[in-house]
Amino acid sequence: MTGAASNPELVASLGLQHSRYEGPTGIVGVLQDVCRREGIPAASLWAAVPHYVSLAPSPRAARALCDRLGQLLDVPIDTAELAEAETSYAEQVTEAVSSDEETAAYVAELERRTDELDLEEHEDIPSGDSLAAELTRFLRERDAENGDDGPREQ
Repeated sequence: MTGAASNPELVASLGLQHSRYEGPTGIVGVLQDVCRREGIPAASLWAAVPHYVSLAPSPRAARALCDRLGQLLDVPIDTAELAEAETSYAEQVTEAVSSDEETAAYVAELERRTDELDLEEHEDIPSGDSLAAELTRFLRERDAENGDDGPREQ
């Protein structure tokens, strides 16, 4: 989970981890910028979804967003249905990744590198977001090499 807010104080008060994403963000970024310039407090929450599954709705990401929003607003949000859907979703993603040998090998390598890190000796442990970003970069480069310019929108 990452987030953005119209000012640093709001980021701190909401306990958001600032995204390091650099690129177009669409209408959310435009609205947030207008709010910042007008002095209107605004925040957005983001859940990272790997590129290779970005066309399918992610129950895990949706649940993470709902859980975090519920915490911030101090309002209970029933996410039981999303939690149940996560298992099916995880199985579908695993099947999709394992059906392509090159992708499966790359995911296995990312997992192996993460497992090798010694938590006590390394402060710069890659987050799930950074691993997803690395996998996304790999897949985009591979698609570009193969001439696949398919849709990338979420």
